[in-house]
Amino acid sequence: MKNLQKLGGFAAFYLAIAYLVTIPIFIFILDYPNIVEPSQKMDLIVNQPMLMFLTNIISYVFFGFFLILLNLSLYEKLKDKTPNIMKAATVIGIIWACLLIGSGMVANAGMTQAIALYQGNPVQATTLWLGIEAVANGMGGQNGEILGGVMTLLISIAGLRGGLLSKSLSYLGIILGTVGIISIVPGLTDLCSVFGLIQIIWFIWIGVVLLKQTQMKAVYNLRE
Repeated sequence: MKNLQKLGGFAAFYLAIAYLVTIPIFIFILDYPNIVEPSQKMDLIVNQPMLMFLTNIISYVFFGFFLILLNLSLYEKLKDKTPNIMKAATVIGIIWACLLIGSGMVANAGMTQAIALYQGNPVQATTLWLGIEAVANGMGGQNGEILGGVMTLLISIAGLRGGLLSKSLSYLGIILGTVGIISIVPGLTDLCSVFGLIQIIWFIWIGVVLLKQTQMKAVYNLRE
């Protein structure tokens, strides 16, 4: 359990770093949120395929695997006092992680096909990418962070009830989870950005807690 908790701490830090690295790339380098014309999106993919590919790997594929590690670590930590809540939170968290992995893989596979088609038929390639992007975005939570929201909310409730997470961290998670759930409401999907930004803080805080408690247990065992 100690090793799993340590892995969970490092996983939480990766998740925060992934956000910190890829958000500026999407916003400032690729300027993807401001590109609305299908032809412009296709031009971006053709001109920046490697950067798009790596960004998807970091922020979706690897993110999903590290998210699974974090969920398993938190399950081991919180299951004894709140078993049912943590079972639900872990299942939802792993579903979310799998969808994120799938989103990144679909996007990268779709880009490869669209770029190959672009040379002979730009219009058809653009149409193909629009369909692939819709599927990848749906899997990745672009239309609302319902899975991430529910997962975070349940973990925070479990931590609060069991007294194994601080009240401040638990309340932050409850707020974060609520924002994620609300973001699925039509017209409120912009809250996904708020969810992501707050989650950076939550991941870092969770990582510190897991690693600190691991170190404290190691020191206690040495004294014994």
